[in-house]
Amino acid sequence: MSVTLVAEAPAILPTTEDFMSGVFEVQHPLIACHLTRLRDRTTPPAEFRQLVHRLASLLAYEATKDLQAEPVMVQTPLAKTEGRQLSQRIGLVPILRAGLGMIDPVLELIPMAEVWHLGLYRDEETAQPIKYYSKLPPERPVDVALILDPMLATGGSAVDALSTLRDWGVPHVKLLSIIAAEEGVKRVEVEFPNAQIYVCHIDPDLNDRKFIVPGLGDAGDRIFNTMDHGS
Repeated sequence: MSVTLVAEAPAILPTTEDFMSGVFEVQHPLIACHLTRLRDRTTPPAEFRQLVHRLASLLAYEATKDLQAEPVMVQTPLAKTEGRQLSQRIGLVPILRAGLGMIDPVLELIPMAEVWHLGLYRDEETAQPIKYYSKLPPERPVDVALILDPMLATGGSAVDALSTLRDWGVPHVKLLSIIAAEEGVKRVEVEFPNAQIYVCHIDPDLNDRKFIVPGLGDAGDRIFNTMDHGS
């Protein structure tokens, strides 16, 4: 598996052909610090949600460097000047439920983005994803879709989401995950080689329950404070 570190933004505006596939493990001291607190089992849910928010913002900043922008003229208080505005329809596709924690920070960066939800849960016996909700419109797919899911473990949910967006006709798809396992990354690379994967960190292992190790536990439970406090 090849991991590419994110470079500086290109000096020229990207075209459709400039979208590059690959795995981008974003290296940044702020990400490293926030991720350390996120992993800590003593971090309370309120702080956990804030950390997810910050990390999702940093990921989205990197993942959107190759979006297309077109010239636009604006009038400042003193004169007219040329600026840029996004020229593509952007869709955010959070995987329920943990992906909900990543919507707001990305919408803060791209307020005009559309939000389309996919409901997937993991069968605890088989570790396979089960789809229970999808309401994508039958026509007019977005130009670029950002799949939001804090954890990329086996890759099952990601592959299912990518398949759904492929069937919808989305030409460019980016997967944003805070933590990924090598196994999940490899599976997505093999089955969807044209997708982009942006992660804060790639962990080496999955345990016998298919949880990422060292990981951070169940992201959905920690975001929404639904952990079994009796265990």
